[in-house]
Amino acid sequence: MFTASTLFYRTVGKASSEMRLYFSAPEWYLVDLLSDLNVEEVTSEEGSFNARASYFSGHAIYGNAILASIGYTWRSMDLFHEDVSLQSYYRLLISKIPSGVYKLSREAILTAELPMAFTTRTNWKGSFPRDLLCSFCRQHRLSEPVFSMLSTPLKQSSEVSGSCKRLKVAESSAEETEYRNGAGVAPHGNESVGSGDTFMCEIKIFSKLQDLIIEYSPKDSYRKHGDALQNSSLRVLLCLNTYFKELDMPLEKLASAADIHIYPDKFAKTFTSCPSIHNLHQRNETQRERLLDSNSINQPYIMPGHGLYSFKIEGPDSGSSPSNGSLACINYVAFLVAEGEHMKERVESNDEFEFEIGVGAVIPHLEAVVTQMSVGQSACFNVDLPPQELILAAAGDPVKTISLLSSKVCFLEYSIALLRVTEPLEDRMEQALFSPPLSKQRVGFALQHIKDSSAATLIDFGCGSGSLLDSLLDFPTSLEKIVGVDISKKSLSRAAKILHSKLSRNSDAGEPSVGIKSAILYEGSITFFDPRLYGFDIGTCLEVIEHMEEDQACLFGDVVLSYFCPKVLIVSTPNYEYNVILQRSNPSNQEEDPDETSQSQACRFRNHDHKFEWTRKQFNHWASNLARKHNYSVEFSGVGGSADVEPGFASHMAVFRRGIPLETDNHPIPEDLIRQYEVVWEWDRSNR
Repeated sequence: MFTASTLFYRTVGKASSEMRLYFSAPEWYLVDLLSDLNVEEVTSEEGSFNARASYFSGHAIYGNAILASIGYTWRSMDLFHEDVSLQSYYRLLISKIPSGVYKLSREAILTAELPMAFTTRTNWKGSFPRDLLCSFCRQHRLSEPVFSMLSTPLKQSSEVSGSCKRLKVAESSAEETEYRNGAGVAPHGNESVGSGDTFMCEIKIFSKLQDLIIEYSPKDSYRKHGDALQNSSLRVLLCLNTYFKELDMPLEKLASAADIHIYPDKFAKTFTSCPSIHNLHQRNETQRERLLDSNSINQPYIMPGHGLYSFKIEGPDSGSSPSNGSLACINYVAFLVAEGEHMKERVESNDEFEFEIGVGAVIPHLEAVVTQMSVGQSACFNVDLPPQELILAAAGDPVKTISLLSSKVCFLEYSIALLRVTEPLEDRMEQALFSPPLSKQRVGFALQHIKDSSAATLIDFGCGSGSLLDSLLDFPTSLEKIVGVDISKKSLSRAAKILHSKLSRNSDAGEPSVGIKSAILYEGSITFFDPRLYGFDIGTCLEVIEHMEEDQACLFGDVVLSYFCPKVLIVSTPNYEYNVILQRSNPSNQEEDPDETSQSQACRFRNHDHKFEWTRKQFNHWASNLARKHNYSVEFSGVGGSADVEPGFASHMAVFRRGIPLETDNHPIPEDLIRQYEVVWEWDRSNR
């Protein structure tokens, strides 16, 4: 029985201009208008319960509901109303999930994704993780998150031990400061408790009834409490986002994967109505999974992947391309296209959209394309449809959009142009002080040794986007075979583009690189051994090991000298002692966070993703031990600065040379260290 003459509403949001859900209430519903959503009621009235409307309002709603925007004019009691579009409805829907809140903050519903990492404030775009987490809690009527800051004195060892354990903050007693209700402000307005402190941020999330449902205790510490706060918030958001993607995932598995403690009973009760929006992350079953169509592509070095096809780049290569840590600025238009017909509808566009490369801040297909481009180039590509709710939240004309979606097989077509690239902070600091830039000096150092060695084969460990391999092709050398190995397919794809174009062009024109007979790029970890790459004449590893944990850097040293056994190995890594000079000369200091401490604070690492940076003494200790252990000699040098002037070179360089093999060198290779790399691109002059 329903009371047809009685219409009730529940508010959605707390603003003066409120979204309201109107519905006809059952007679029994009038008994208690303020009752909360009750799971037992849901099951008893299963036929008429409106799950999605109830989820929006936080109260049980039965039957059909009408969404309306009604409020009061300023300084007046006169009611007013606004039309609620279908777009507004679906935006309300996606605001319930962490990635949706981020998409809305960027006004890029089809393009932006919740980043997987918080690197720097200047690189992060959209609402900050802490604000996103607070917004998520308000959307789900949870209590405000509780942030607890832990400060720990920084005690860094002055040298590397023989086992090369990581340099980290001491496990001493920590001073704890709580930040409630998202305030995130240190006591008495101070940024840091001590000039040498590091910070960790614990987070607790409570239900509306103050039941603890999520608790996060971080393992990593940061030099600034702002970074600790944002990184911890992002970790919790990513965990929640995983839950909304896979609602059937066991909570134990979710907590284990995210390193977060979840209280299952309270958590399940809090999010009991989430299935009403679960299809936001499900693929449309009517859309076909498609592989890259190689016949429609003018770039043979692009690696195939599901959902990306009809890809084309236009315009000359300017040489200025994005790399991990850089900011790419693009303009783009996304169209909904009916397959096989000349029908398409513009659903999303942006004149200037900036995002950081390498942190997953946009859909994977778009980042994969942008990393192939250089400034000034344009591209067009098609992708399979995302969930229809996202399309309707972005579309300005839902009538046309629904018509296309309901009657045609559709896909999304992106048209983009790369406007500019802002280099990572490390590169900007180096360019401010060195001419040519320090990165070119490192490559030049390696090139000179390659020429002097008369090597025929070269392997570049951690080749990235191929800057060294590219430079090799501009000078005559004795090299006949070059190989690059890296763990990042995106970087390898960019390297393949550059090498393929230059090798083909130079071979036809009789340029210096005509001596190169073959080139191969492998995807794999350089801490594993691939027998195909044994015994190369020369190996290089420039500015790579600092991106590993220190124990992994030590493992790489053992693997490369004991199993790969190049005749010569060149390794470079930053000199930590030089950072004070680089950071004083950084012209972008004004862009840094306002919460930076004074020069009395210990120098920061040059890049956010460096796991360590060694002093001269530490680097010499590491390299000397490796050489002695594996029957190599080692020479020390560097680029930038001078060995005779403090604090030495800006980048350490070590050149290892293999001695006469000893009988004990022929020891068996542990099976767990053998791994066959994946070939992602190959060029052979005889088979072009």
